[in-house]
Amino acid sequence: MSAALSDLKVGYIGLGNQGAPMAKRLVDWPGGLIVFDVRTEAMTPLAELGAELADDITEVSKADVIEVTVLNDEQVRDVVARLAEHAKPGTVIAIHSTIEPNTAAELAEQLRPNGIHIVDAPVSGGAGAAAKGELAVMVGADDDAYERVKPVFKRWASMVVRAGGPGAGTRMKLARNMLTYIGFAAACEAAKLAEATGIDLQKLGRVVRHSDAQSGGPGAIMVRDDTAPLQADHFLYNMFLHTRGLAEKDLRLALGLGEAAGVDLPLAEITLRDLAAGLGVPHTKE
Repeated sequence: MSAALSDLKVGYIGLGNQGAPMAKRLVDWPGGLIVFDVRTEAMTPLAELGAELADDITEVSKADVIEVTVLNDEQVRDVVARLAEHAKPGTVIAIHSTIEPNTAAELAEQLRPNGIHIVDAPVSGGAGAAAKGELAVMVGADDDAYERVKPVFKRWASMVVRAGGPGAGTRMKLARNMLTYIGFAAACEAAKLAEATGIDLQKLGRVVRHSDAQSGGPGAIMVRDDTAPLQADHFLYNMFLHTRGLAEKDLRLALGLGEAAGVDLPLAEITLRDLAAGLGVPHTKE
């Protein structure tokens, strides 16, 4: 990290379950850390570790890089508007909250004439990963802003990925979270089938966690540059053809079991219909 970057003062707004462990990893930042939360008790642990406490949001605007972890889009817009009234040109405001897809790009366009950079940088991994400095952060930023925030983010993230310009970090986070929650819904559907057929759900959960740790889960197939159909000479074609064959056989067996047990399995039906196309290989019937 260059001396110029280490001299930057960092601000942090929002010290909840996610923000507090992230901010704690910045208390020894060379240029200093100033924090603010509407709850005084949330700031006290940071003060004990050496952070400067702000009396209000606008006082944080003296920082060079300001990180924001608040609840929703409305709060983000309010915080950014109040900071922008006082922030100096060159200030970077990094938004870690999951917001509307267009918000970061809109704010970046509005504040560009003032010389203020907006970065959307949602995170993945939860408070536990934040405490260990092992979050993944998906960054939407212009070139100058990215170079400024990267060393700051590396204090609490072990993976810093630049998704593109302002707004791109949010779009990546929404795709990532969509996968998570669809996976949760699929887990609930699998549990319904297992329960209806006399399987111990605790034992099933243990098997799922163990095997996902070995195989990588859905991320194991996310190795392509696009979603176009694969050509037969593509290095993934035969592998994905094999995956499709196993999947369609097992899905048909599961659907048959569900029919016998009187359990509806809509996600399994959709997967049987659409997985081959998603992998980029022909469906068995083709």
